[in-house]
Amino acid sequence: MAKNRSQRDDYTGPLRRLLLGALCLCLLAIFLVWRIDSPRVEQFRARVTDAVVPRMDWAMAPVTGVINLVRDFQSYQRLSEQNRDLRSELRQMQAWKEAALQLEQENARLLDLNNVRLDPRLTYVTGVVMADSGSPFRQSVLLNVGARDGIMDGWAAMDGIGLVGRISGTGQTTARVILLTDPASSVPAQVQPSGQSALVAGDNSAAPILDFLESPDLVRPGDRVISSGDGGVFPAGLLIGQVAADPSGRLRVRLSADYERLEFLRVLRHHGTEGITDPGTIVAPATAAVPLSTEEPTDG
Repeated sequence: MAKNRSQRDDYTGPLRRLLLGALCLCLLAIFLVWRIDSPRVEQFRARVTDAVVPRMDWAMAPVTGVINLVRDFQSYQRLSEQNRDLRSELRQMQAWKEAALQLEQENARLLDLNNVRLDPRLTYVTGVVMADSGSPFRQSVLLNVGARDGIMDGWAAMDGIGLVGRISGTGQTTARVILLTDPASSVPAQVQPSGQSALVAGDNSAAPILDFLESPDLVRPGDRVISSGDGGVFPAGLLIGQVAADPSGRLRVRLSADYERLEFLRVLRHHGTEGITDPGTIVAPATAAVPLSTEEPTDG
């Protein structure tokens, strides 16, 4: 056995060296053929390529698959980046859309302020709402107009549609507006078309109470509520809202003013109506005074 193994080793070594030498010679010949710049050699190379390459598709399939996989991954990366950029642009466009809607609503409110019809004798000052100091016990807002603009306590404040409240406290450059929903607010009102007098009293809810009605049976939900002008605090005819009934059946006022978006308020200059200084001359004509006799009666 040892002799056979040694003979096999003697043949294997030279055979390996022979095959390795032949392979090196073939590779060298291929290299030389591929490097020779000759028309005949070029034709030979083309024939070899045409004969060998089409039959090597099975060997190139894994390489082609890997290349396609890499290209697909790169394409997916680009799509992911584009998707991320599009999402960022969409968020920016949504923010721009929200800003555009706010500007549109602000523009509509300003147009309402310019187009609302009021008593031509009334003038107004438009102010911007600076802060909302609402609380469970007090509901008011601050305006950027004050005593320097001629603002006085008691003047009515409106948005583009309806009455919001009245001035209650003025500074040099600011003024506080007590809203109709404040418990300290009570506005004499009139219900149309019945003409019933009432009082709109705030109770810290979004719909103030409609109180002190003369004939509640004549009032229906949906009737318009306007200021009556009684007491000379507010001008008459200012829109307050519409009559509504709560679940308990109590009559309230659904305010026309948009309390959720109080940005601009119109303060009406109202110096009251002309007072009567001498009512006696209106009720009855003046009579001459009869002088009282100062002489003492004499006994007869």
